[in-house]
Formats: sequence, C-alpha cells, structure tokens
Amino acid sequence: MKFIIKHEIRGRLRIHVVQPRMTYAEADTLSWYLERRENITGVKVYERTADAVICYKGGRSALIRLLKGFTYEKADVPENILTDSGRELNAVYKEKLIARTVLHYGCRLFVPYPVRAAITFFRSLKYLREGLRCIKRRKIEVPLLDATAIGVSVLRGDFNTAGSVMFLLGIGEILEEWTHKKSVGDLARSMSLNIKKVWLKKEEQEILVNSSEIIPGDVVVVHMGNVIPFDGEVSGGEGMVNQSSLTGESMPVRRVAGQSVYAGTVVEEGELEILVRAVSGSTRFEKIVTMIEDSEKLKSSLESKAEHLADRLVPYTLIGTGAVGLLTRSATKALSVLMVDFSCALKLAMPLTVLSAIREAGMSGITVKGGKFLEAAAEADTVVFDKTGTLTKAKPTVKKVVAFGDYPEDEALRIAACLEEHFPHSMAKAVVDAAKRRKLYHEEMHSKVEYIVAHGISSHIEEKKVVIGSSHFVFEDEGCTIRPEYQARFDALPAEYSHLYLAIENELTAVICIEDPLREEACGIVSALKAEGIKKVVMMTGDSERTAASIARRVGVDEYYAEVLPEDKAGFIEREKAAGRKVIMIGDGINDSPALSAADAGIAISDGAEIAREIADITIAADDLRKLVTLKRLANGMMRRIQKNYRRIVGINAGLIVLGVAGAIQPTTSALLHNTSTLVISLRSMRNLLPEQE
Repeated sequence: MKFIIKHEIRGRLRIHVVQPRMTYAEADTLSWYLERRENITGVKVYERTADAVICYKGGRSALIRLLKGFTYEKADVPENILTDSGRELNAVYKEKLIARTVLHYGCRLFVPYPVRAAITFFRSLKYLREGLRCIKRRKIEVPLLDATAIGVSVLRGDFNTAGSVMFLLGIGEILEEWTHKKSVGDLARSMSLNIKKVWLKKEEQEILVNSSEIIPGDVVVVHMGNVIPFDGEVSGGEGMVNQSSLTGESMPVRRVAGQSVYAGTVVEEGELEILVRAVSGSTRFEKIVTMIEDSEKLKSSLESKAEHLADRLVPYTLIGTGAVGLLTRSATKALSVLMVDFSCALKLAMPLTVLSAIREAGMSGITVKGGKFLEAAAEADTVVFDKTGTLTKAKPTVKKVVAFGDYPEDEALRIAACLEEHFPHSMAKAVVDAAKRRKLYHEEMHSKVEYIVAHGISSHIEEKKVVIGSSHFVFEDEGCTIRPEYQARFDALPAEYSHLYLAIENELTAVICIEDPLREEACGIVSALKAEGIKKVVMMTGDSERTAASIARRVGVDEYYAEVLPEDKAGFIEREKAAGRKVIMIGDGINDSPALSAADAGIAISDGAEIAREIADITIAADDLRKLVTLKRLANGMMRRIQKNYRRIVGINAGLIVLGVAGAIQPTTSALLHNTSTLVISLRSMRNLLPEQE
C-alpha cells in the first residue's frame, strides 16, 4: 500500500492513503486489518479523505513495514464486517442532516416568498394526511397535534412558522431514525455469532474443524449446551432447541430429522446432526435486527410509559388550545399553546436515551438485549453470583491427577479429556488443556456421550460404562465405590482444590484436582456494587461446603449456598422476587441457565457456555468483573437522565405555554423555542452517560 505520512508524534501516526477514492468497504477492510495487529492500540479510518489515524506501541519501523505490506486483496475480512459495519449508515445520515439544513435555510435566503409558500403548502399535505388517518382510526395522537399546528399556520398564511415546524420535525425524525438504526445495528452485531470451531461428521467420526472450512452440504454435530452455527436441516438425532435469540420465546421446541434449525439457536437438550444449508452470517444478523426492532417486550417500562403518556397528553393540548382561544378571543394566543406540546419531546428523548445507553454499554464490552434489562439493573437490590468461572477465574487448571485402580494417571486424564471436550464449561476446558499439555492425543473411542446438567457425563468405552463428574453424581447417583486399599489415599486428597471424579464400571478410577483461583477484582466487587445501591450479595455453587465457605469469606458476600443444583438457584431467585426484591443473576455455565431465566436481569460471562449467553439478558466481557459496576452505573445514569429529561420537558414547555398565553411571545417564536428545546434535549440524551475512563 502506498501512503504519505501527514503527521506523527510518539505512538501516533496520521497517514494519507494514495488512491483516487476510498470506498466504505476499503475503509472497513483497512480498519479491521489494523485493529487485529498486536502492536496497534487504536485506529480511525476516514473514507472521505482517505486518511487513517493509527495509535501504536513499540517500534515505528514495524508499523511502517506492516502498512507497506498491506493490500485490500490479501486481507481476509469476514463478510459480516463489510456488510454490517455501520460506516455507510453514518455517512448517509450525516449527508441527510446537512442536505435538509442547507435546503431549508437556502430556500429562506434565495427563494421568493410566494414560491416558498407554495412549497410549504405542498409539504404540509403529508402531515395533514397523517392527522386525518388518526381521526379515521378514532385516535387522538401526536400526528394529529402536528397536523393541527401546521394546518392552522397555513390557514393563517403564516408559512414561515409552518415551514420551521416541519423543518424541526424532519430533523428530529432523522436524528431518531439514525440513532435507532445505529443502536440496533451495534446491538445486533454484538449478538452475532463468533463460533470458531465446530464438530464435522465425516465417515462416522466427529472431527473438530474451523467453522470457516464448512460448506453447504456438510453435516455438523451440535451437542447439548452448544449454539447451532449454521442454518440447516436436522439429519439425525433429536433435541430441544431454545430459539429465544430469534423469536423471543423462552420455551424450547423439539427438533427431529427433517425439520429446519437456524444459526444462533441453542441445543438445550439432546444432540443434533445438522445438514448445513447456508454458512453466511448475514441471515442471522437480519433476524436479530428484526427481533430487536419488533419486540415490544425489550422496551423499558419508562420508555413505554413515555410513549403512552405522550399520546394521552395530546387531547389535553387540544382542549387547552380551545379554552385559551375562547377565553382570550385571540387566535395568536391559542396557536401559541398549540405550537407547544409535551408529547413530541417525550416520544423522542426517552427512546434516544435508552438506545444510547445500550450503545454505550456495547462500547464498554457489555451486550444488553433491551432497555427493559437496563432498567431492571438500575432497580436491582440483590445480586446472585455463581462461583466457578464467575467469581473465580474463567481458566481453572488441573494441578494433580490421583489414580485409583488399574489405570495410570495419564490414561485416566486422556479418557477424561475425551469425554469433557464435547461440553462447554471452564472445568471441562481445564481437563482438555491438561491433556494437551501432556500430549495425550486421542481418537474418539467412546459411544454417545450423555451430559447430566450440574452432575456430570456418562458414556461407554469398550463396552465399559464411564462416568465423570461431581462426588454426588459419581457416588450417590451412580453408586460407584472405592477399593478398600485406596481409602486412605482418597481421604488424603488435597482440600484446597476442586475435585472431578472419574469412575469406570462403577469403581473410582481417578480424581482430577483442579485449582480455580479467585479473580483479582472479586474481593472488591461486593463493596463496589453496594456503593451503587445493591443491598444484598449472594454466592451459590455446586462445589463443596468447604470450598464455598473459603471463597465466600474472601469475597465478603452476605450469604452463600454450597452443593446446590440448578433448580435450587432458580428457586432461590423466585423466592427473593416474591419477597419484593429485584434480582440480578450472574453465571457462565449450562447449570446457570434456569437461574438466568428466572432473574429480573440475567447476566452471562462472555466466554461461558453458549446457552448461558443466549438465555441471558446481558453479557459482559470475561476479562473483568468490574464491568458489572460499570453496568450498574450506566443503568443508574440512564434512569437519572430519563427523570431529568422529564422534568426539563415539563418545565420548558409549561413556561412556553405561560409566555404564549400572556402574549409575551408569538406562535412562531413559541414553535421555534419548543422544537429547538426538543432537539437540544434529544441531542443531550445521545451523549455518553459515563466519563471516558469508565
């Protein structure tokens, strides 16, 4: 790539790409390519000027070599990056705003008044039609109020006022549409799939391959708890599929051979073999966008109340206009009231505040599926934490394998990894990683694997039954035993580790000792949350009482519960809600899914099980629990802004009505001030809620 260095300081370079014109796709390609380089900390590409500002660390020469070696053709950019980046959307709406403003004021300066009046009259017909539609539907709503204000101004011959009202209404519509589409687009992109590996069925074998290698006609196997990566048709197996990410319906549906399944849905129970029909991610994106735009349940209650209140205020505005006209016998004073309505500002500012908050959350690594859940986070007074993978690090490690019986340590670990690699859990990943470190590679040697949520895994190897999981599952549910000669070894197992039990043919074979260190930020998270309004913090885990007590003391939670099942977590949350509490649940595993669904706001860790992320209302980045505090501050800030906006709208518009009735301002001025204040409040609603450091 040819480029010119326009400006540089230490760690920052501004370049101009030497080419006739930079397209949106080329700008996105360059941005995507640079953002993924380890030595680059920030990139902004300006397609209009073909400039790029690059912030970097390390040597300048390495960056120069990287830029010289770049070509658009060699950059392997995912399809959805180019189609759904939002760059073109922003450019289109900026041009719309500029064009609308230039056209309005250009006409006032250069077009004769009679021509302007004719243009205004014909433009007003659109608003008058909308008002008539309201009357036909027997509804008194905001479009009727707008139509009345514009219609009265036209009838009085006050075309300047009518033109100003329509201009400001048009600007408001553009801003609302732009922010809505951008916020929805950002949200949808954050919810889009990012599945790197899939199980490909080939010659009766399951092979783990990159998802990019899959083509239409391939058969992939999706195990319980995993996301379906592609649109396709079930060719084998049977399962219950959670389609809430696409339909909003939380109840799973049964899928068998011959039925269609869609990318992004989750196999909640069972196992499916899927004949792939399409590998593009665009279909998934479009479905998510449609779901977000159409789903009323995602709106916050305050947002819905604002919309309903706006419509309910319209009749009072019309009655007030009539009353002022009758009492004062002044059309001018009556029109001053008509030009000022509360509804317009309420309908515009409230949704913009919510959508902007969702967008800002996305910028902080927090995915929120609707304003309803931000409102729930703001109102929450109780937080329930899962332990493993949530309060503890998402990367537990195997510290020791203790053998019991005929299988040596390495063979026991190899068998355990062979079973655990099929299921998405941090403890399972620890076993698989330990086997890789010891170079214990294997072919698939077991029969169908059955996963029992919160308990363990069951399968057969060489016609021998193999189980792996918790102490309760192995010894109580499965009735496995320990040889008497190994009892002392069992009693001496290190207490500081979590234990995973492997048994073959109902006899304990090995215990895998796993260290799951506490997150560094976990000890301060409780006090930080309480500073933001949380009154009660609870930890719930399926781990032993001893391990749970140790973690609870270090973190400082108010209550903890050990050796709980998934239904216990969900039951606890339901009881708390029945007692009048607003509850947030934070988890990462399949066993957390019932509790995530039961909570007012379910929060999943981003690198946890796919089903947890799909069911959850909010997803936070896995690298830092402090994102929870950021979420709470953001939610609290959103509610404060909504309430502040409400007070401003009421105060400003009430003042304008008083001034209009008193004859202090003319209808034109009243309309101008009203619409300007609406735009200012709306623009302020689009600002970030948190300081830059957040």
